[in-house]
Amino acid sequence: MTAPGDVPPEVLDRLRPICLGLPETYEEPAWVGTRWRIRKRTIAHVLTVDPDRQPVHARAAALDQPACLLTFRSPLDEIAGLLASGHPFYKPDWSPTVMGMVLDGDTDWEEVGELLTESYCVMAPKRLAAQVGPPAPPSG
Repeated sequence: MTAPGDVPPEVLDRLRPICLGLPETYEEPAWVGTRWRIRKRTIAHVLTVDPDRQPVHARAAALDQPACLLTFRSPLDEIAGLLASGHPFYKPDWSPTVMGMVLDGDTDWEEVGELLTESYCVMAPKRLAAQVGPPAPPSG
C-alpha cells in the first residue's frame, strides 16, 4: 500500500474540510492515495497516478504523465453533462456512477465541493443525505 503522501499535501488540505464536513464521514488510506467514506461506502478517492504504475486509471483519464486524480460518485442524470464539458472530467468504466476528475492548477474547488456533496448524497443513507440537502448555489 502506498502512503497518502502520494497526493500533494495542498490537495489533501483542500479536500479534507469538504469531505470531513459531511455527517459521519471519515478519512482512511486507500490501496493507493486517500479516500473518504460514509459507513463503508467511498464518496471520494484521491491519488496521484503514474501511467507506468496504474495503467487502468491512466487509460481512463487519458494520461501520458503523472497526475492527481479524484474519483467520486455522481447521479446518473448528471454524468453526460460532466463528460460533455471535457477536461478535467473523465468516466472510469468500473461502475456506472463513478466519475473522475483531474486535479491541477485550474481546479475549481467550489465545483469540487458541490460534486463531493452530491457524491455523499448518492452514497449516504437517506437520513444523513437529507441533513446535507442540495449544495447552495454559488454566490456572485
